[in-house]
Amino acid sequence: MEVMIRAVCLEDLDRITEIEAICFPTAEAATREAFQERIAAFPESFLVAEINGLIIGFINGCATNSSVIYDELFHSTAGHIADGKNLAIFGLDVIPEYRKRGVASLLMKQFFQVARSNGKEKVILTCKDRLVRYYESFGFENNGISNSAHGGSKWFDMILSLF
Repeated sequence: MEVMIRAVCLEDLDRITEIEAICFPTAEAATREAFQERIAAFPESFLVAEINGLIIGFINGCATNSSVIYDELFHSTAGHIADGKNLAIFGLDVIPEYRKRGVASLLMKQFFQVARSNGKEKVILTCKDRLVRYYESFGFENNGISNSAHGGSKWFDMILSLF
């Protein structure tokens, strides 16, 4: 299984939206319109994973000076600060049939490379309790319960120093 990681393009919009609906509950899933805005605003930090031309997953997020993700970042690209010191991860999606095969890890590692090459200091994300250990395996530190109430869920603030 050869996974190719590449930059997103607008032609990926429908498939990305479909994958998001598979991977996240409706209250938490980004909309097609949100993805369209994200692709336009920060394509450099929006990567897709594909096998034989089929997109099987993706990772995306904006640059910010904040050390935590706050809910408005999910809903508007206005919070994207191109030269911000941190890179946020909004979502790491892999369709179920390709999970536990290293696809998410490949996406994460490439995302970290993008962050480093763009001079970012840290990568930030929020996750549910069941994923805290997973993200800690990449070197993220758990900073406790987040103020984010995105989708009505309880989140944890995670941060990874790149240097």
